[in-house]
Amino acid sequence: MAMELRHLRYFVAVVEEGSLTTAAALRLHTSQPSLSRQIRDLEDEVGAQLLSRSVHGVELTAAGKAFLDHARLALAQADTAVEAARRAAQPARKTFAIGFQTGQEMSWLPQAMHVLRDELKKIEVTISSDYSPDLAEALVRGRLDVAFMRAEPAFDLGYEVVDQEALIVLMPSDHRLTSREAIHPREFVGEIFIGGLHKATVLRAVTEDYLRRSGLDVKLNHGVDNLAMAISLVASTRGLALMPAYAKNLLPQSVVSRPLEGEAPTIDLVVGYNKANTSPVLKLFLSRLDELRAPRSEKKD
Repeated sequence: MAMELRHLRYFVAVVEEGSLTTAAALRLHTSQPSLSRQIRDLEDEVGAQLLSRSVHGVELTAAGKAFLDHARLALAQADTAVEAARRAAQPARKTFAIGFQTGQEMSWLPQAMHVLRDELKKIEVTISSDYSPDLAEALVRGRLDVAFMRAEPAFDLGYEVVDQEALIVLMPSDHRLTSREAIHPREFVGEIFIGGLHKATVLRAVTEDYLRRSGLDVKLNHGVDNLAMAISLVASTRGLALMPAYAKNLLPQSVVSRPLEGEAPTIDLVVGYNKANTSPVLKLFLSRLDELRAPRSEKKD
C-alpha cells in the first residue's frame, strides 16, 4: 500500500479527537471499522505502531509522536500547493487605488465608486486618506492611481478640476459674529486667525491672495496642516479660520460656519493622476469625470 494524504488526515483527526469513534463520526464522516483499517494500513506502511488504545481512548506511541509533526507539516504543504495552483488558475484581480484629502472621502467616495460601477466585479478598489502633498507623492511613486486633492505645484502630475469650493469662516458657536449672516473680511482684524501652513500650501496661497486683495494685513496666529487641526484650534483658541466649504460636514457643536460677504475666494478640488500611468481602469475613470462633476453642477444651479 502506498501512503496517501487521506491516511495522514485520518491519523491527525484521530489524534486531535482522542478517539477513533469520535473522529469517524464527527470529523471524517466514515465508519469506525473503516477508519481503524485505514490507521492499520498506515502503520503497516510506516512499519511501526503509531497509536495505542487505552481506557482513555487512543494515545500516541513514541513513534506516533515523532510522526505527528511531520504529518501535519505534509498536510499544510499540500494545502498550500492546492491554494497556489488555484491562484495561478485564476489571475489576481487588478487593484485600483484611490486617495482622498482627509475629509473629502465623505462627499466623493460614493460618486467615485459609481463611476467604477462596471469594473467593480473585475477589480479590487483600495481607499486611503492623507494630506494633499502626500497624496501627490503617492501618485508619483505609483502607490495611488487617482487622488481627490489640491493641485500641488511642486509635482508634475495630471490634474482635472471636479469642484470649486468657496472658502467659509469657522468660528466658535458662541462667538459674537454668529449673529451675522455673512462675514466681511475686515472682521478678521484683531481676531486670532487660523489658516493653512506647511502641507496646506494651496489653501495658504489662496487665503493670502484673498486677504491681500481685500487690503488687509492679517497676521496668521496658528498655521495648520489639515481641517481637523483647524477645527480644534477654533474651539480651543476662540479664533477664526478660513477653510474650504466641505468643512461644514465635519463640524462639532462647538464650531459653526458662516459664508464670506461678497464674492468668496474658491479653492479647486482636483482629481490628480500620474501621466505615465497606463492603467486602463484609470483611463476609464478619467473618461467619466463628467459624471462626477454633474451632481455638483446640478446642486449649485
